[in-house]
Amino acid sequence: METNINNRPDYRLIVILLSGAFVALLSNTFLNVALPSIKNDFDISTSTVQWVSTAYMLVSGIVIPTTAFLMQRFSARKLFIAAMVLFLTGTMVAGFSPVFPVLLLGRMIQASGSAILMPLLMNVMITSFPPAQRGTAMGLFSLVMFFAPAIGPTLSGFVVQHYSWHMLFFMMVPILLVVLSIGWFKLPETDTHYTTKLDIPSVILSTLGFGGILYGFSAAGNSGWMRADVLIALLVGFVAVFFYIRKQTRMDKPMLDFKVYKFPMFMLASLLIGTMNMALFSGMILMPIYLQDIQGISPLETGVLLLPGALIMGFMSPVSGRLFDMFGPKVLAITGLVLTVTTTFFFSQLEVDTSYTFLIILYSIRAFGMTLVMTPVMTNGMNQLTPELTPHGSSINSMLNQVSGAIGTALLITVMQNRMNQKLSSVAPSDTTAVNQAMLDGINFAFLIATLLLAVALMLAFFLKRVTSDEVIGNDMTKARPIESDE
Repeated sequence: METNINNRPDYRLIVILLSGAFVALLSNTFLNVALPSIKNDFDISTSTVQWVSTAYMLVSGIVIPTTAFLMQRFSARKLFIAAMVLFLTGTMVAGFSPVFPVLLLGRMIQASGSAILMPLLMNVMITSFPPAQRGTAMGLFSLVMFFAPAIGPTLSGFVVQHYSWHMLFFMMVPILLVVLSIGWFKLPETDTHYTTKLDIPSVILSTLGFGGILYGFSAAGNSGWMRADVLIALLVGFVAVFFYIRKQTRMDKPMLDFKVYKFPMFMLASLLIGTMNMALFSGMILMPIYLQDIQGISPLETGVLLLPGALIMGFMSPVSGRLFDMFGPKVLAITGLVLTVTTTFFFSQLEVDTSYTFLIILYSIRAFGMTLVMTPVMTNGMNQLTPELTPHGSSINSMLNQVSGAIGTALLITVMQNRMNQKLSSVAPSDTTAVNQAMLDGINFAFLIATLLLAVALMLAFFLKRVTSDEVIGNDMTKARPIESDE
């Protein structure tokens, strides 16, 4: 993909990409609140309806490893239009779905478009701005990445409470049509500098590898670790990923270049963000369970509780990017992680009647802490990459979000369930109070494990160094010398 950080950024491209990515990410969390309604409408089991989310994640995991190749082979305009057409098609198929398999097909088509948009947006953000301004640019990226999924439950809670779940898809169609039309007529066409070829064995290995890992951890989170399909999927996934990575490191033009991990700040950013994602999914998964199953509040009230945190993330993401440009990543990341560790620990001390207001305040402070970490750390890691490696870094970051989220969800749900089962072993099923207390103990213990994971991330943050090179040194890895300095 053509990029030149010395040219003035094309704000038309950036705004249009941001709009498309916002709608795509919004759909990621839209259906979480609607799953019970979908289950009842189609008369299917809970494990079956979960495939609405699982299939979406699997397709994303399969497509994302190919996006680095796509970004080097096609212009941003062509990729954006293709991604939006796919997403629009999937949205319409899902909206009109008369039976569950059609809904599943629509979600999979949606995912194939969404998976292209996020790495594309990150790549354009990084390559359109010089390193000294990338924090502010990536703040806008983070606004979309965090704010859209965060408001999804609130918005969908309102819609599902008053309309059919089909409306969640129909309401997106006019917005998608407007964004696609603007992109079609306004996005500039640029030539690409690369003529890479798609390596079919790499595609097969990445599909088996990342698809297997994502399915395995997702299924383990829903149904336990000892099922045959879970164990086989994880085994096939890890073996395929091993051979996939080995193949990429031996290719002259790899589909996904893992040389990005020769850059220490990118490696540290991946470790830090991966660890944080595993822990932070505790809030997204465990809080709705606590609020609805233990406190008995409605899905809409659950979404409202999460809304202030979403607004803080939306406001603070650009601010934290600007702060990164001024102060670098270390101070911001440490401050944010201290807040996040502290608030997550308080979530491990929940009671049956914990105040709704207290939960809102705690969740909002936690969201504030998150924004001080994610944007600075991710931007600092990407700053260290040379131009030809930037698409690969963008794709790997997107893949990392998917895999770490799946692992974190499976881990924390398993921890919660095992702790709950221990407490239930001596409790009569008819004792509702004791059952709720057992579930609460499980949720608190899972939050405690999340606190420990975040404490690991906090220790990693002390090793951050600001990347201070303001110029890109060629397209040859042998000439690339990232310059670092202690803050």
